Amino acid sequence: MPSRPARPHTLPRTAAVVAAALAAGLLTAGSADAAPVRIHDIQGSTRLSPLDGQQVSEVEGIVTGVRAYGSRGFWIQDPNPDADAATSEGVFVYTGSVPTVRAGDAVRVSGTVTEYVPGGANSGNQSLTQITKPTVTVVSSGNALPAAHRIDGKKVPGRYAPAGDPADGGSINGLPLLPRSYALDYYESLEGMNVAVGTSRVVGATDPYNELWVTVKPWENPTERGGARYGSYTSQNTGRIQIQQLTPVSESPFPKADVGDRLAGGAEGPLDFNQFGGYTLTARTLPVVEDRGLERERTRRQDRDELAVATYNVENLDPKDPQAKFDALAKAVVENLASPDILALEEIQDDNGATDDGTVAAGETLRKFTEAIKAAGGPSYAWRSIDPENKKDGGEPGGNIRQAFLYNPDRVSFTDRPGGDATTATGVVRKKGRAALTLSPGRIDPANAAWENSRKPLAGEFTFRGRTVFVVANHFGSKGGDQSLTSRYQPPTRSSEEQRLQQAQAVNGFVKDLLKAQRNADVLVLGDINDFEFSATTKALTDGGVLEAAIKSLPRDERYSYVYQGNSQVLDQILTSPSIDDYAYDSVHINAEFAEQNSDHDPQVLRFEP
Repeated sequence: MPSRPARPHTLPRTAAVVAAALAAGLLTAGSADAAPVRIHDIQGSTRLSPLDGQQVSEVEGIVTGVRAYGSRGFWIQDPNPDADAATSEGVFVYTGSVPTVRAGDAVRVSGTVTEYVPGGANSGNQSLTQITKPTVTVVSSGNALPAAHRIDGKKVPGRYAPAGDPADGGSINGLPLLPRSYALDYYESLEGMNVAVGTSRVVGATDPYNELWVTVKPWENPTERGGARYGSYTSQNTGRIQIQQLTPVSESPFPKADVGDRLAGGAEGPLDFNQFGGYTLTARTLPVVEDRGLERERTRRQDRDELAVATYNVENLDPKDPQAKFDALAKAVVENLASPDILALEEIQDDNGATDDGTVAAGETLRKFTEAIKAAGGPSYAWRSIDPENKKDGGEPGGNIRQAFLYNPDRVSFTDRPGGDATTATGVVRKKGRAALTLSPGRIDPANAAWENSRKPLAGEFTFRGRTVFVVANHFGSKGGDQSLTSRYQPPTRSSEEQRLQQAQAVNGFVKDLLKAQRNADVLVLGDINDFEFSATTKALTDGGVLEAAIKSLPRDERYSYVYQGNSQVLDQILTSPSIDDYAYDSVHINAEFAEQNSDHDPQVLRFEP
């Protein structure tokens, strides 16, 4: 346990003797000839049990938590710990059915030690040490639980993880745990143990799966609204921890919390590890959430001479969605985004949503949305888009998501140049000394392999007060397939980045063509870039100085559009060409920090005078 003096990071003496004898085939774990196996012997001082795959008998412990849903089982903890900071004193017992034990039972457990990898071996996740196929004997009931180990900011190291072993493919599994040096080692040394956090700030709102995130380091990269900002690949925010509850929500509803709220009194329960966030405190009970009154932001209305351009991922919008979703999104466009002149939308689905019947048109989706905006007091937006080929642009199967432009014809005109379709590329020409698109709306390089199973960029030519403005709406490839921050491989591999890098290079090349035709062309590249402002993707978009990431104009604690596993981060961006050098930028926080969301993304708005 980390609160005790550390000693050299080897197997505890009992485990070392047992493991050696097992390897030599001289005994089986828990046999009459072996020393009794303790939980810390099972856990060992690395991420993998030295007894993995072996039978153990009569392992003693106090039940500290019972889970009757999902991965069913219970946790036990040895009330008499050893002195090694690296060895956990708790372990999960997987039953597969509703356990019959209760918290406070003293038990003896026999079974097989296994290393379970949530998400499967190919996920890159760390494993959870557990006892499977158990035989359980209850010795007594009503015992006091082992005192909870208090997780607080002073105990959690500032460094996130050790570098993986190159000889083991970059894995940290075989490395000795150094819980005073690395946050992941610290949490691993507590795996399965009864732990607690005190009153803590919520940094990830309650989600549909009944979980939230808190931080035990309120000083660590705070946003202005109470989150924890992910501002580089080495600022993982070590104080984050996920909170779930053991009681089924049918018996005790999980509390609703927004970012910045407080979990008053904290929470206590076994420390689990799962594929959707890593180390997770599974609370026996949860206190009342203190509402800190986080409000949804409203951007200011553009001045008469300002052009307001926005981007908004509306999360798989289709006509089958409840009218309430259309109305809520529309209200946000009018009240929170102040009815921008041009609005680039991502994740507009076809007219029957996820029904997979070959439908690709989205006219009904866009009609229903624009009518909802008008009913909410907004302008009568016109729209432009290009239908994708069926099943060629990724997203929800059957949904055929695409980008679309909404624009206010009372303020902006759209230059139509016909011929654009799913497979025909728009290009750049020079007309009367100025850049122009060959197709408007048109898609950028749709045959490029960079766009395989991904959304192709939509380019459009607009005019505002006599000045041409080129807008490119994007929805780059997702981060699916990337290894998690808590991966057993450190640093984790970001395999999805390769496609986004190629996509960024294609868009950057298109912008270079525009600026070659007209050096002072006004160009806006915007949308769900699915990558950070410090990423290789953003660097590729801005290559040669042809674009600037406008979100970098904000103070660091305001730079985010999405909250993932308690990290506030940038995914949505607006980038500007050099001629747009005086602008006002706003990341309008109306969704990502809230338990109640109309989308999981925050829209972005940029205002400038062409």
